[in-house]
Amino acid sequence: MARSWAIELAPRGVTVNVVAPAATETPMLKDPARADVAPKLPPIGRYIRAEEVAHAVAFLLSPEAAAITGQQLVICGGSSL
Repeated sequence: MARSWAIELAPRGVTVNVVAPAATETPMLKDPARADVAPKLPPIGRYIRAEEVAHAVAFLLSPEAAAITGQQLVICGGSSL
Protein backbone atom coordinates (compact mmCIF):
# COMPACT_ATOMS: atom_id res chain seq x y z
CA MET A 1 0.00 0.00 0.00
CA ALA A 2 2.80 2.43 0.86
CA ARG A 3 4.38 1.92 -2.54
CA SER A 4 1.06 2.68 -4.24
CA TRP A 5 0.71 5.86 -2.22
CA ALA A 6 4.34 6.76 -2.91
CA ILE A 7 3.90 6.58 -6.69
CA GLU A 8 0.65 8.53 -6.47
CA LEU A 9 2.00 11.28 -4.22
CA ALA A 10 5.56 11.61 -5.55
CA PRO A 11 4.60 14.19 -8.22
CA ARG A 12 3.34 16.41 -5.38
CA GLY A 13 6.60 16.16 -3.46
CA VAL A 14 5.14 13.89 -0.79
CA THR A 15 7.16 10.88 0.32
CA VAL A 16 5.69 7.71 1.81
CA ASN A 17 7.84 5.23 3.70
CA VAL A 18 7.32 2.47 6.25
CA VAL A 19 9.37 2.14 9.44
CA ALA A 20 9.23 -1.39 10.86
CA PRO A 21 11.00 -1.76 14.19
CA ALA A 22 11.57 -5.09 15.88
CA ALA A 23 11.08 -5.53 19.64
CA THR A 24 11.54 -2.06 21.09
CA GLU A 25 12.23 -1.12 24.70
CA THR A 26 8.88 0.28 25.74
CA PRO A 27 6.63 -0.24 28.76
CA MET A 28 4.65 -2.75 26.69
CA LEU A 29 7.77 -4.91 26.27
CA LYS A 30 8.09 -5.16 30.07
CA ASP A 31 4.38 -5.70 30.75
CA PRO A 32 4.06 -8.74 33.09
CA ALA A 33 0.92 -9.79 31.21
CA ARG A 34 3.13 -10.45 28.17
CA ALA A 35 5.73 -12.53 30.05
CA ASP A 36 4.76 -15.73 28.24
CA VAL A 37 5.33 -14.10 24.81
CA ALA A 38 8.63 -12.33 25.44
CA PRO A 39 10.39 -11.45 22.17
CA LYS A 40 13.70 -12.99 21.26
CA LEU A 41 16.75 -10.81 21.81
CA PRO A 42 18.19 -9.55 18.48
CA PRO A 43 21.75 -10.47 17.43
CA ILE A 44 23.02 -7.07 18.60
CA GLY A 45 22.37 -8.32 22.16
CA ARG A 46 19.74 -5.77 23.17
CA TYR A 47 16.29 -4.55 22.19
CA ILE A 48 15.82 -1.57 19.90
CA ARG A 49 15.68 1.75 21.76
CA ALA A 50 12.69 3.98 21.07
CA GLU A 51 14.98 6.92 20.34
CA GLU A 52 16.67 4.92 17.58
CA VAL A 53 13.32 4.53 15.86
CA ALA A 54 12.53 8.21 16.46
CA HIS A 55 15.86 9.31 14.92
CA ALA A 56 15.21 7.19 11.82
CA VAL A 57 11.74 8.71 11.45
CA ALA A 58 13.16 12.21 11.95
CA PHE A 59 15.66 11.56 9.15
CA LEU A 60 12.94 10.33 6.80
CA LEU A 61 10.99 13.53 7.53
CA SER A 62 14.01 15.74 6.86
CA PRO A 63 14.92 17.47 3.59
CA GLU A 64 17.98 15.20 3.35
CA ALA A 65 15.66 12.22 2.76
CA ALA A 66 13.50 13.93 0.14
CA ALA A 67 14.48 11.37 -2.53
CA ILE A 68 13.55 8.35 -0.39
CA THR A 69 10.01 7.16 -1.07
CA GLY A 70 8.17 3.87 -1.29
CA GLN A 71 10.65 2.13 0.99
CA GLN A 72 10.48 0.01 4.14
CA LEU A 73 13.13 0.67 6.77
CA VAL A 74 13.52 -2.37 9.03
CA ILE A 75 15.12 -1.50 12.37
CA CYS A 76 15.70 -4.94 13.79
CA GLY A 77 19.15 -5.21 15.31
CA GLY A 78 19.91 -8.05 12.94
CA SER A 79 16.77 -10.09 13.69
CA SER A 80 15.86 -10.28 10.01
CA LEU A 81 19.23 -11.69 8.98
